[in-house]
Amino acid sequence: MNLKNIAMNSEEIKLLLEKYYEGTTTSEEERLLKKFFSGEDIPEDLMDEKGIFRYFMLSSEVPEPSAGFEEKIISAIGREDKQIAGFGRRRLYGTLTGIAAGLLILAGSYFFFKGRSEPRDTYSDPEIAYAETIKILYEVSARLNQGTKALGHLSTLQDQTKKTMAAVSRSTAMIKEEMKPLDNIFDAIGKSGSINKK
Repeated sequence: MNLKNIAMNSEEIKLLLEKYYEGTTTSEEERLLKKFFSGEDIPEDLMDEKGIFRYFMLSSEVPEPSAGFEEKIISAIGREDKQIAGFGRRRLYGTLTGIAAGLLILAGSYFFFKGRSEPRDTYSDPEIAYAETIKILYEVSARLNQGTKALGHLSTLQDQTKKTMAAVSRSTAMIKEEMKPLDNIFDAIGKSGSINKK
């Protein structure tokens, strides 16, 4: 098909369009199609293709990008990456600050409640305190042993614990009775010391 001598009729244009849509046209054939569809005398059944080729003709007029276009794009991407990285750092700092504040609250609570719950010394004499401690420990031991009554061979040990606890209780009571005169002496010494200081 000699394109220069061809009078463009509807059938030849349809053949060229088929080749065009299959992607087998030459650049000369494409130019001929563009020239045909840029004209005014187009058959009614080819009006849809006219809009397509006009679009291609207009889009081919898009100017080439300027010389520094690529560098501008790359620098804009770099700036965006830096902004995203800065946001990540701010988010990390916020998270770490929150964790640190939580740890400070926990530590402060620990020291606050630790200072409030310290045990007070209720006995002035260490021997009485020791005897009471042993008494309490024997009571605890006896109650723990009651929980193991199902173990028959331990019942003798439990009996011995009760006897020992009774003996300790008696000795504690005796020590308290024996210490009463000493309490009077300590009171007298305390009063005489305060008198001498005046």
